[in-house]
Amino acid sequence: MHSMSPSRLYLSPPHLSGREQTYVAEAIASNWISSVGPQLDRFETRFAEVVQTRGALALSSGTAAIHLALRTLDLQPGDEVICQSLTFCATANPIAYERAAPVFIDSETTTWNLDPQLLEDELRESAVRGRLPKAIIAVDIFGQSADLDAILSAAGRYEVPVIEDAAEALGATYRERPAGSRAWAGVFSFNGNKIITTSGGGALCSNDEALLSRARFLATQAREPAPHYEHSTIGFNYRMSNILAAVGLGQLDVLNERVAARRRIAARYAELLGDLPGLQFMPESPLGRSNRWLSVVLIDRDEFGATREDVRQDLEAHNIESRPVWKPLHLQQSFAGCRARGGSVSERLFVRGLCLPSGSAMSEADLLRVTDRIRGMVRRRSFAVRRPDRRAA
Repeated sequence: MHSMSPSRLYLSPPHLSGREQTYVAEAIASNWISSVGPQLDRFETRFAEVVQTRGALALSSGTAAIHLALRTLDLQPGDEVICQSLTFCATANPIAYERAAPVFIDSETTTWNLDPQLLEDELRESAVRGRLPKAIIAVDIFGQSADLDAILSAAGRYEVPVIEDAAEALGATYRERPAGSRAWAGVFSFNGNKIITTSGGGALCSNDEALLSRARFLATQAREPAPHYEHSTIGFNYRMSNILAAVGLGQLDVLNERVAARRRIAARYAELLGDLPGLQFMPESPLGRSNRWLSVVLIDRDEFGATREDVRQDLEAHNIESRPVWKPLHLQQSFAGCRARGGSVSERLFVRGLCLPSGSAMSEADLLRVTDRIRGMVRRRSFAVRRPDRRAA
């Protein structure tokens, strides 16, 4: 008889609380199942309270949130928008939707996010050219906030608005304030792999009520207040449904528990793998508290004895999903020809970085399944690698 292969261990699967069914049942019973309804209103109110902004607009995706923020700036073809290079393409795609030109900026090593010094250099040179960017998009990668004080300070000197892409960082903090609350616009994602999910969805948060009002108008097909369908500008169908907002309410109930679980998982990985040569973990910036959405390691081929890709393929062969760090956008064919400043930091992180399974429902057995595979790949040396205590802390 053939033994059954172990079940698939996913990178970051949804983790439902059990409370979602109650909220969804309420929505169905009320017959509010489209893009308006009491659950949607409650979700927006509660989400704004969590993020500590004046308002929140629940949308179909985080991408839609970025797009709406950019659309309110009335970009013209060829206008430049500064964007962090080390991120998912959804951060920059809305720049292209508006026929603007992204300018990609490298990361720094403390947070892995937008380098404030390179940003300063770009803004200074742009001012000399007489062509400042229309916006800056900074990302909180893998749940860790960018150095927002430095970024907002540089942007403020040139009066350029900042969009904080906190899609991965709900529940994280920067200087004891929630991620997504400091910039002109904060963007979140509730995709199925995020720390909480509405199956698909996102939110735009801001303290700028004019931004929220304009974005809400654009998100509902830019329908004017008239008894008939009157439209003076092009809008979008970007609103979240009441049903998905009901799922979100059940997820918000356990947000703090999900953050605590992800942080425990990251700490346990560090305990089990921290002694291996050539393996480093994503640092946690002293400026904030990461939600540790994903646990990420850097693998030095010469020291460890295998490449990031060797490890990824070995995990995959044992039905364990892992994934390289984001490929920098300045290296993506879809953005070929776009201007970039720096690039060596994000390129190195991409070559060496591997995201490990980090779902908040992971068991100790799941963790050991991953770490035993990784430990088994380390180069055999003349000295023995100390094996950590496998017992849970």
